[in-house]
Amino acid sequence: MHTAFLHYGVTAHPTDTWTSQQLREATPWGKAPRFLIHDRDRKFAALFSALAAASNIKQLVTPFQAPKANAICERFIGSLKRECLDHMFILHQGHLRKVVAEYMGYYNRSRPHQGIQQRIPARLENSFSHSGRSAGKVITRPVLGGLHHTYARIGYVN
Repeated sequence: MHTAFLHYGVTAHPTDTWTSQQLREATPWGKAPRFLIHDRDRKFAALFSALAAASNIKQLVTPFQAPKANAICERFIGSLKRECLDHMFILHQGHLRKVVAEYMGYYNRSRPHQGIQQRIPARLENSFSHSGRSAGKVITRPVLGGLHHTYARIGYVN
């Protein structure tokens, strides 16, 4: 089963050096994806390409002006807008970073994904199996001020 565990970084001035560092941070402990899809931007230049090649990551470069060629990224951006940003007033760049960071945590660790049979990417990545508990108290934790919620069973009912 394939996962789409997402990593993000924010900068006002992306460069080849910056994107290379993002690739290092997104692939800790030598766990690299087989493929990396990106556009033809100059920020994916020699240093980035060399690092990807050294990590045995095959780069798939999208055609010029073809956003549908990077459907996974476009799908995530649509989800971020529909499920999060369309429901909030963003006050400043720091607020945007905080909101996106919290949504990314929810997206990777709590949100079921249709493409992987309603499973959660972090649980697939960490070989986490469901406890199978059918009894016990269910607790809820609000995400993004209650826009979304996560649920967990905390114990058995006697």
